[in-house]
Amino acid sequence: MSERENTSHFDVVARAAGPDDVGPDDAAADGAAATGGRRGRRLTWPASLQRNRPLWITAAVAVVALVAGLVVGRFVVAPDPAAAQAPTPGLVTVPVEFGALSNDVTIRGEIGYADSVEVTLDTSAISGPAVVTGQVPETGAELGPLAVALEVAGRPVVVLPGELPAYRTLRIGVSGPDVVQFKEAMRAVGIDAGDPADAVFDQRAAAAVTELYAQAGYPRPEPEEGAAEGVGAAQDAVRGAEQAVAAAQVELAGAQGGPSAVDVREADNAVASAQRALDAAQATTPDDRVVIGDLRDTLALAQLRRRELDAAPDTAAQRAQLAAAQDQLDQARDDLAAAREAVLPVLPAGEVLYLAQLPRRVDAVAAKRGSVLDGAAMTVSGATLALSGTVATADARLLSAGMPASFELPDGGEHAATITEVTPGEGEDARWTVALEPAPLTPEQVTELQGTNVRVGIPVGATEGDVLSVPLAALTAGPGGESRVEVVDGDPRDGARAETHLVTVETGLAADGAVEVRPADGDLAEGDLVVVGR
Repeated sequence: MSERENTSHFDVVARAAGPDDVGPDDAAADGAAATGGRRGRRLTWPASLQRNRPLWITAAVAVVALVAGLVVGRFVVAPDPAAAQAPTPGLVTVPVEFGALSNDVTIRGEIGYADSVEVTLDTSAISGPAVVTGQVPETGAELGPLAVALEVAGRPVVVLPGELPAYRTLRIGVSGPDVVQFKEAMRAVGIDAGDPADAVFDQRAAAAVTELYAQAGYPRPEPEEGAAEGVGAAQDAVRGAEQAVAAAQVELAGAQGGPSAVDVREADNAVASAQRALDAAQATTPDDRVVIGDLRDTLALAQLRRRELDAAPDTAAQRAQLAAAQDQLDQARDDLAAAREAVLPVLPAGEVLYLAQLPRRVDAVAAKRGSVLDGAAMTVSGATLALSGTVATADARLLSAGMPASFELPDGGEHAATITEVTPGEGEDARWTVALEPAPLTPEQVTELQGTNVRVGIPVGATEGDVLSVPLAALTAGPGGESRVEVVDGDPRDGARAETHLVTVETGLAADGAVEVRPADGDLAEGDLVVVGR
């Protein structure tokens, strides 16, 4: 740098300091500088820098800020220009997948024991209070055929298979569907009660009652008071009626037997004697009309008596007496049969509990030993777990009994189940109930699952094996209505410049947002990228 350039620079800086910053020493120095020329000005620069340090610092900061602003302004771009300079977006693509497709109806289901019912017993036949005297089951116990569900007033309540509740006492002569059910139940437990097709409760059915109570470990129900004495009285009445009939029969037989030979001979002799007397009188005293008239009357009477012996005897009175005696005997025998039936075993309605689908599990017990039975004695359900949930009407139309399903176990695994019933709800918009039967479970699984809510999947459509599938968004319609997918050949990040080609496909099952595709015109393979958006 030349002296002129230095002098010029220093002069600018010195002038920038201003007159207010020049002190007495500065004035003297300036005077010396004026007499000394350029050399004096060079000597005053360090002193000026020293004296105006704050000013120089401020100037330096300003310069740095200016430079920083220039740098930032070069590299920071305003939002709108930045957007204008953003790269062109690429294509939105997904790969073609290869695997099985399944369209499922998914519901939430409750797991519990099925067919829960409250057990209410008929205690109307008990003369006193219906006190629970024993055989109270524990919660979780199973009730099978011939099990004693409860003991009330010393009498058992025997469990039998059946759907119709007991509503009357079964005794000799009654008939109806309850008798048929009893005979079927007896056959199911191995007791002969007669042909179930015969709806009459007969002596074989009564004998089955005796065997039923023997297997349950209780005596059969006692007959009504006075029934045994009634049998004895009826037997006496039958014997008396039989004797009366026998006497009437003897009397009738005697009346029907006719005259004896002696009676006939006596009558014949009487006729002959009267005839001889009349003949003698007519020969000796033909004019004695009085005597002859009397003899003629005697002969006529003898002849009449003889003719009566030849006529059939009148036994109307004897027959009437015999008929009355027979009627009395028939009534006595009917009374005896009724008396004997009165002492035959009966099955009170309160001593039998019909339950369908045995065994059953006791869910809750309200009855307590020593308490008077009031209301439901217990609640029982099926002995196996059942699964049930609800679905909308649209989904319910896809379901039917026998369809397979699966639900999630507590450990995350899947367990099979089968739909047993699909029941419509009440009302047009009501949800339908779906009942399912789980495949056999281990005791540990039963304990874990009882009372839980699980996710249930019911496949309503599935492909036969593995197939190619793409998202539904990848399908487009061609000019003829055919389905197509756009396959990317190049880099999808090139956006509109990316190379693609269309492949016509045939569609199949749609499930979970994906659809089965089969290439109809062109090639399509697993992993190919198809366009779902731009």
